[in-house]
Amino acid sequence: SRAILQGRMYVSTDDIRAVAHPVLRHRIITNFNAEAEGMTPDKIVDRLIQLISVDSSQEKLDGRL
Repeated sequence: SRAILQGRMYVSTDDIRAVAHPVLRHRIITNFNAEAEGMTPDKIVDRLIQLISVDSSQEKLDGRL
């Protein structure tokens, strides 16, 4: 919906980054070890975003990577 609201018919990596926390945060349950290390769902989502980042120059206007 973010892409449509901005007048685009495709989803960009920026759209995914913008909604990643609210969409994924509540789906992650940390175990005791993660909590002991200070790992929170937000930190996990941050790490996922870093690991899965795509060079935005690879995005095409039709939405395919």
